[in-house]
Amino acid sequence: MSKIKEISVADLARMLAKQDHFELVDIRTPVEIERGVLPNAKSLPMHLVPHKLVFFAESQRQIVIYCRTGSRSAQVCRFLNGLGINNVVSLRGGMVRWTCEGHLMDREPQEIID
Repeated sequence: MSKIKEISVADLARMLAKQDHFELVDIRTPVEIERGVLPNAKSLPMHLVPHKLVFFAESQRQIVIYCRTGSRSAQVCRFLNGLGINNVVSLRGGMVRWTCEGHLMDREPQEIID
């Protein structure tokens, strides 16, 4: 199995604080998203990723993808890497790790990718 790029919660928190130029994409379901999202996140449920390949392929920025635990985001990164889209990174530990480390959430996504 191919190795994907991952980012730690601490590194992502630093990137958010510095307002680095990157995209943050939440691939959880709408029901999961109702519980909160990472700051400045966009929403795109996992099952819609294959329909939005242009978003990933044409982005000039690094894209951090996350889910609840990091499992689904790793799958999406592996899928995209297999298509030659390599600007994606999975958040190790996902929302569970984010909240366990005491970071805040927003109530809703900044944008829904459509």
